[in-house]
Amino acid sequence: MPRILIVTGEASGDLHGANLAKALKARDPSVSLVGIGGTAMEAAGVQLVQAIGRFDVIGMIGPLALVSLLYRFLFMRRLFRSEPWDAVVFIDHPGLNLRYAYFAKAAGLRVFYYIAPQIWAWRPGRMHWIKQRVDHVLVILPFEKALYDEAGVPCSFVGHPILDAVAPRYDRGSLRVRFGLPLEGRVIALLPGSRRREIQMLLPILLEAAEQLVRRNPETKFILAQASTIQDNLLQPLLRESSVPVTVVKEQASEVLAVSDLALVASGTATLQAAVVGTPLVLCYRTTAWEFWIASFFIRVKWIGLVNLVAGRMVAPELVQRDATGQRLYEEAIRILDDRSVYDEMKRSMAKVRASLGEPGASIRAAEMVLAACRG
Repeated sequence: MPRILIVTGEASGDLHGANLAKALKARDPSVSLVGIGGTAMEAAGVQLVQAIGRFDVIGMIGPLALVSLLYRFLFMRRLFRSEPWDAVVFIDHPGLNLRYAYFAKAAGLRVFYYIAPQIWAWRPGRMHWIKQRVDHVLVILPFEKALYDEAGVPCSFVGHPILDAVAPRYDRGSLRVRFGLPLEGRVIALLPGSRRREIQMLLPILLEAAEQLVRRNPETKFILAQASTIQDNLLQPLLRESSVPVTVVKEQASEVLAVSDLALVASGTATLQAAVVGTPLVLCYRTTAWEFWIASFFIRVKWIGLVNLVAGRMVAPELVQRDATGQRLYEEAIRILDDRSVYDEMKRSMAKVRASLGEPGASIRAAEMVLAACRG
């Protein structure tokens, strides 16, 4: 009976971890799955040893962050040595997972990395860590494989797992009824991110744009996709400060996108998710001036949105740092919504992005490779 440990650190990784867990169970019902994840992984049959909402250090500062990091490193070191795991699968979240991989490798474990660090975007020096700490990398974008092949790191392209998480089509009408939205009329989705800092930085901006959009069209409705890692006590006070009513839906981002005419989205996997669902979007990103200044020395790509990176051109507008304001979001939203040619062209471009990702089944292909290694 293979015993596999799955480790992720954020909501998108929880979704991909859940799909991987389902695929592993389908291929080998006897497999035992333990992990660090969220509600999606737990529902998929993973026995959680820690929930990601209590295992992230993003947003902590000073001595508290150092103490939290030390606790997590010690916890992971004990976890890797606690049992003779047949494999450890790290999913995304490279800031910590690459460090955890050091302890996993030191414990003599077989290490997979699924949804690999984006070395093509920034910090290419991490390839050295990957060579030392990871036995096999499972990449989800076709152009990534060449980078690992050149570095001599065992690597396989398995396709993009977002295709496993998004249905081929959605019944927009029934979803609007389920969420209490009108069958007709404009609906705009708010996806403010899956981390505390993202919510604090971006949600007020999204709500400011929403207020302006309502002033222009009072019939406009708003629906927010709440990630599993975000607690109500963080979200609700910010929503109460806004004059705009917002319908909140938990852990159903694809469905939220499917009922919406446009999405205002924090940079991340959600931008690609919107493209796969087929919902036009405006992307925004903001962090502290200091963090943005530091990042500017390392970022090696022209765009930050996955939808634009996969397309190789600007498909969705990106409002970054100083441009990430409620006014600019409002202006871009109106430009897209009020010009049918712009709106339709964005939908056509996103359909091409979806087609470029290949066929569904990334999780199945990844599961087969992990299980084959466990049996070998």
